[in-house]
Amino acid sequence: MAGKRIEIELPEELWHELEQIADALAMGDPAKTALIGLADWIGQRKAELDDRDPKERYFINEALDQLAGKGKP
Repeated sequence: MAGKRIEIELPEELWHELEQIADALAMGDPAKTALIGLADWIGQRKAELDDRDPKERYFINEALDQLAGKGKP
C-alpha cells in the first residue's frame, strides 16, 4: 500500500482489546483492524465537520495551525 507511514505504541490493554475485536470480526491482523477503525473514525469526524456551519467547519484546522506555529521560532 502506498501512502504515509505512522508508528504508534499501544498500551498492552488496548492492544489486547484490538486483538479481541479482530478475532471476533474474523479480520485477522490487529494492525489492519486498527487501520480500518482509524479510517472509520476519520470518516465520521469528516462527516461531522461537513455538517457544521461553514463558519465553524475549519475550526479544528485553525487550532492545529496555531499549535504548529507555537513550535516554530
